[in-house]
Amino acid sequence: MKLLVIVSSLDLTQPFSATPAWWQLLKALYEVGVDVIAAPYQGPAIESPWWRAAPNPAKREGDLFKLARDTLRRLTGDRQTQVEGAQPQAESLSDRLVRRVAQAVIAPRWRHHVDRILRQQTDVDAVLMITVPANHLNGVARHITQKHNKPVLFYDGDVPASLPTFMGFATGFRTYQGADLSEYTAFISNSEGGRQGLLDLGARAVHTLFYGADEDLFSPVDVPQDLDAFFYGHGREYRSEWIDAMVRAPSLALPDARFAVRGTRLGDLGRAQMLPYLSFSKLREYACRSKINLVITRKAHASVFASSSSRPFELASLGACMVCNPYEGIETWFEPEKELIVVHSAEEAIERYTWLLAHDDARRAMGQAARERFLKEHTFRHRARQLVGIIQGYLS
Repeated sequence: MKLLVIVSSLDLTQPFSATPAWWQLLKALYEVGVDVIAAPYQGPAIESPWWRAAPNPAKREGDLFKLARDTLRRLTGDRQTQVEGAQPQAESLSDRLVRRVAQAVIAPRWRHHVDRILRQQTDVDAVLMITVPANHLNGVARHITQKHNKPVLFYDGDVPASLPTFMGFATGFRTYQGADLSEYTAFISNSEGGRQGLLDLGARAVHTLFYGADEDLFSPVDVPQDLDAFFYGHGREYRSEWIDAMVRAPSLALPDARFAVRGTRLGDLGRAQMLPYLSFSKLREYACRSKINLVITRKAHASVFASSSSRPFELASLGACMVCNPYEGIETWFEPEKELIVVHSAEEAIERYTWLLAHDDARRAMGQAARERFLKEHTFRHRARQLVGIIQGYLS
């Protein structure tokens, strides 16, 4: 199979949190025998051993749009940050302006660019778009299908937060206002519970493909465990209550325990130590240094059944002992009390941390059980094979 993949970004230096996952998925596609041509929607084209890079035909315009949008939001306070319990807001002024200009300028560039690639690469079987703003590229999928007779599938890895019923993140686009989902052959969602939302928006068919992790990238390292509890994440949006309950309050209640955090914009963390970023690969060492790793999933994902995110799979691959906030459908991937622990309050978190730190064998057994389950079911090679099967169903 040969795929043209239009992906949100290939640049790990930019603040697109899912980019490492897309690297892992594209690598896994190569490992299961798929020939991948990857073109980024935002930022530069980056070559790798696992895919051939195609240029971003609107890099200059995309960079200018991002700068203009961010500047306008700073000047006007126009931020699409979710306040927990708030109702979804109308599309913002900056998003409307960016969408209209994108449809007039960027969509035609992408249409012509894809035409050139498909004329040169006549053996491409299908086109896959991964978490790009669908409402910026109106008509591109329909053009590909009609002119080149190729199926075009869209993988949204941000469901349910990307749906109009949620307010999105301060750093992201509103991707569906003004989009025509019916022009795509099918949609793929990271969320089982979010499938219906995409169907309601007009998608013709929706499949589920969960996140995973690369077992080589996230392989355990043998380092002294000098941290008691560690959390990695960026921003309090959707999870402020659980950052307080699982980091701030326990760090103050357990003065002899060493809590550590790597992230930004997380607010008051009590006694937790902020670790330096250094590099993406350093996160593996931080997680392995900690006796307990905290999974604090944002409310949008945690409240909609089986809405997958990367962190549980990455930590399971590392053999980490995981403690999680309530997460609807977590049992889809891991068994509570055997492969991870779910806590429901600050008091329960303090109680479970205390017990785990006093029982080394039980803690290690839980991490090993999670790793065994991960290797059996949840690697990105598993996901790549599932993706190939979905796409094959649309090949004539």
